Amino acid sequence: MSHDSAAAPEAAARKLSGRRRKEIVAVLLFSGGPIFESSIPLSVFGIDRQDAGVPRYRLLVCAGEEGPLRTTGGLELTAPQGLEAISRAGTVVVPAWRSITSPPPEEALDALRRAHEEGARIVGLCTGAFVLAAAGLLDGRPATTHWMYAPTLAKRYPSVHVDPRELFVDDGDVLTSAGTAAGIDLCLHIVRTDHGNEAAGALARRLVVPPRRSGGQERYLDRSLPEEIGADPLAEVVAWALEHLHEQFDVETLAARAYMSRRTFDRRFRSLTGSAPLQWLITQRVLQAQRLLETSDYSVDEVAGRCGFRSPVALRGHFRRQLGSSPAAYRAAYRARRPQGDRQADPDSAGASRSLPPSDPPAALPPENAVPFQTRRTATPMPAGAASVPGQRSAP
Repeated sequence: MSHDSAAAPEAAARKLSGRRRKEIVAVLLFSGGPIFESSIPLSVFGIDRQDAGVPRYRLLVCAGEEGPLRTTGGLELTAPQGLEAISRAGTVVVPAWRSITSPPPEEALDALRRAHEEGARIVGLCTGAFVLAAAGLLDGRPATTHWMYAPTLAKRYPSVHVDPRELFVDDGDVLTSAGTAAGIDLCLHIVRTDHGNEAAGALARRLVVPPRRSGGQERYLDRSLPEEIGADPLAEVVAWALEHLHEQFDVETLAARAYMSRRTFDRRFRSLTGSAPLQWLITQRVLQAQRLLETSDYSVDEVAGRCGFRSPVALRGHFRRQLGSSPAAYRAAYRARRPQGDRQADPDSAGASRSLPPSDPPAALPPENAVPFQTRRTATPMPAGAASVPGQRSAP
């Protein structure tokens, strides 16, 4: 999953302007932002942990608009710095944005553009990616955000190469992460980039988190439709596909049901969901396979058939690509991690007849033997909003 692109040398060659310092991290806060995401960079970069071998950063907490800033739970924050303080930072972090449908303040966007032009590293955690995109800093670049908001990001900013599979994407001087805990992953990655594995490991121990997490966001995806598609005629076709995943059909079948040519259907589907229809269909089949592996005792061959894959080999290939594990290993790891009481109450473990999974099964747990996660420092450009699997042209 790791790729090189021409963006990396260019980003690496950029130098900070004279007034900016590499060790200074500015965190840009807005009213209405979630407090958890906002606190992540404050904790990582704002606490002196030199006694544990973690090099010290200098933190500047900046208000992106007039205060007081109200956050989740009705709390009010007063940031000690304003936008002018960003001019001293070598790294600027936007931990969250209050609404994926409203534009950020133009003054804050101008400050981010100036910081980037002067060589600063710009970081967007979770919905902070929408602020970076609004500033034009993600144009033509790979990026990620919370999987639930990825279709909206791709639709609103079609020049951004949105990949909802990644925990975070490092494109040199612009970095983005998925939701909530993935912000910790990206901040640890920044420390690792600046000061090495030992420093990042020491910080991870202090935070009581793994220094590197395996896998990506695929295991957390659900089959919900983006809000934007709800009233669209295409929603009926998508709903039909979700109800018939156990059948073998391809994108041409969906296009025919929508009374569209394949090209028109692809374009309309991508504009509504931010994803290519083939990749979306493969992802939904893999998600269905996850549920069956978690909630039934069907064999892998049976799971493949009930998820619309043409063969168990196809299931295994797509499953490993998306989740970093084989179906059998995933099931074993999932069952091993479940509490003993849950296993005893499981109808499957009691020898009950096999059945289709409930509509709202337990959340998946990451497989313990997953392929180690490789961060995408850079990525090859792909169509806007697509999360395509190389070489996949035909139906799964």
